[in-house]
Amino acid sequence: MTSDIITPSTTTKPAQQSAAPSRAARELELKRGEFELAVMLGRVHTIGDAVGGQRRVTREEIDRVRGSEGFPEALRESVRAVGTTEGAALMDITTARFTRLARAGALTPVKWYLNRYRAVVWLYLAEELKQFAQTEENACLLTGRAPEPMRTRLGEGQDLRARNWRGRHTGFLLRQAEDPWERAAVMASLLDPVQIAEIVRDPYERAYLNRLKPLPRTHSAPDSPAALIAERITTADDPDEIRWLRSSLLIGLIQARGQRPAPRPAPRRPVPPPADHVASSGVRRDTAAEAEAAGEVTAGSDESRGLRKWLRRRRA
Repeated sequence: MTSDIITPSTTTKPAQQSAAPSRAARELELKRGEFELAVMLGRVHTIGDAVGGQRRVTREEIDRVRGSEGFPEALRESVRAVGTTEGAALMDITTARFTRLARAGALTPVKWYLNRYRAVVWLYLAEELKQFAQTEENACLLTGRAPEPMRTRLGEGQDLRARNWRGRHTGFLLRQAEDPWERAAVMASLLDPVQIAEIVRDPYERAYLNRLKPLPRTHSAPDSPAALIAERITTADDPDEIRWLRSSLLIGLIQARGQRPAPRPAPRRPVPPPADHVASSGVRRDTAAEAEAAGEVTAGSDESRGLRKWLRRRRA
């Protein structure tokens, strides 16, 4: 069995060992979801393998994290994500108040998933919830009536959980992007196709951005209920958010085009005719030229009669 630790070959710098995410997670004693959060939050740094390829973790980074104080308990606690019930218990408030705070945008989700009933379950960093509850300025939000502006917005149906998660996730994707086209693709991934077509008129640029888009969070079949819910969460729907994404995409395109154009198909070269066709065409051209030359000589002259005899002998 081959190891998933590789040593990339290079002639310009010393070889650097790196591990695939699954191997790195095992060595850091993290579950898959915990490792993904550790990377997203910057607790573990990764390197790009190739455009659109799997990111990896260097041996040096694995050793750094393993040597940090309190490993592995401190690392696990820093990426512990909790749902509404556990989060409310950590903050010593009711689940109803917790949900209102999250809908109002006071608490930002770090992750989400669909349960068996296709209901969206939002997860929050336990570390952030504790800090929120311990901050004196937030005491008025944890007891008594909520501020009037907040109650009004909630009464109008405000729910900023998806938007706040998108903002957080966008920041993570931009930090990982190593190329102007990749950064533009991050912005495009949060807009619907109609808006992308309005901004990016060139079909080759659209195809390139689509190729560089971050991988979808779900592997559900297209147009399935789960895929439609995921699309709704990951697509901007707030007017201010859409305006910001459109302007950011425009700026990103200008920067990307300044570095290099999007890939395009190579121009088609004319296909040469088959060899037998060239030979037969050459014979026809020679025969026509000879006939034309023979016709240009004055009929009845000694020179014309001699040339015609020579042409007949050559054709024979």
